[in-house]
Amino acid sequence: MTVPAVPVFENLVLGDIVAMVDLVLTRDDLVRYAGASGDMNPIHFNEAIATAAGLPGVLAHGMLTAGIALQAIVDWVGDPSGVISYETRFTRPVVVDAVDGADLSIAAKIARIDSTTRTARIDVTVMHKGQTVLGKTQAHLQFPGDPTGSVAPVSVSGLG
Repeated sequence: MTVPAVPVFENLVLGDIVAMVDLVLTRDDLVRYAGASGDMNPIHFNEAIATAAGLPGVLAHGMLTAGIALQAIVDWVGDPSGVISYETRFTRPVVVDAVDGADLSIAAKIARIDSTTRTARIDVTVMHKGQTVLGKTQAHLQFPGDPTGSVAPVSVSGLG
């Protein structure tokens, strides 16, 4: 088993790609997400209802797509508690074909580094069929350590 390296704040480089993920989202994934989230809207699993509603087909849940994008960042950073905020806009639907599913490509890059607060902004791009499906997707991460760089005093008791 390979343990991924945890990124070190001092080694972050503006513009670096920190995560790239290609995956296929299936109708089975949508049904599992619907059950877990409680979002049982049939446009996410029933072709006839989706098309009757004027949609191009069964659509992935927007929050599922957003969650998958965030997971790519969490996998890179190694600790979900380091994510202090996450935002996105749903710009295009992800149509999930009954046979082929939907191909998603996720790329995350370092867009801002603040050494004073030991934070970084990661910009995420999620593509489906050559188009961006989430807009202005950003995660703000807090890295461990003292932002001032000072060393905390050590208290030793019971010696002597």
